[in-house]
Amino acid sequence: MKKTGLIIFGAMWLALQATAQFSDSTHYYVKYASTGSINRTQDAKSYLLNNWLAFKISKRKVVLNADAGYIYGRQDASKTNSDFSASLNFNWYQGDDRRFYYWGLTSYLKSYSLKVNDQFQGGLGAAYDVVSRPAALVNLSNGILFENNDLLMKDTIPDVYHTFRNSLRLYYKFTISKIVVLEGSHFYQQSFRYIDDHILKSTNSLSIKLRSWLAITAALQYNKINRTERENLFMNYGLTMEKYF
Repeated sequence: MKKTGLIIFGAMWLALQATAQFSDSTHYYVKYASTGSINRTQDAKSYLLNNWLAFKISKRKVVLNADAGYIYGRQDASKTNSDFSASLNFNWYQGDDRRFYYWGLTSYLKSYSLKVNDQFQGGLGAAYDVVSRPAALVNLSNGILFENNDLLMKDTIPDVYHTFRNSLRLYYKFTISKIVVLEGSHFYQQSFRYIDDHILKSTNSLSIKLRSWLAITAALQYNKINRTERENLFMNYGLTMEKYF
């Protein structure tokens, strides 16, 4: 709890000095989002907490992104979620055209709800900005990932294996009147080894800015791992803080 409090306080302190976007003198970006939901009646109670922290460095040739998130949930006396994810990736640009770039990725997932004990992904690919304007961005990317898994089949049967996947992603971000922000990221990852082994990841968020650094956010997140026959769906709301510096 102390560590979580320090992270929140640090993010808020940084956010108080927020600027608008990357520029020749602005190369760093930090974002913290805390969302959740609580349901309580006379007969039952449940809650879900979702915390996510991201950091970005933008230079002329290279952009580095790092993020981590943790979701915890309970239904009465039973734990429903204890899901941790983290990723580190980079974009590499050639020449002055920043609409096309190469990317590299490493990521880690440990999920109680999806029955994933450990999952590591790493790979390379390419991406292109189909639409690239200050208020509208649509990006398509594709690449090959190596994946190492430690899963639970039927909740109890261990399944340890590795595979290569094709990773296709659609990302978009639209800003309306500098106040309303709609952002989404959607992945389809198909194994080359097993035809019935695919992963779906989908995240959509709608934010309304209260200040340049503070917004109210509603988010919808869906994940499915076909091999474990598990999926989860989160719809929650809370605050997002961000800073360029």
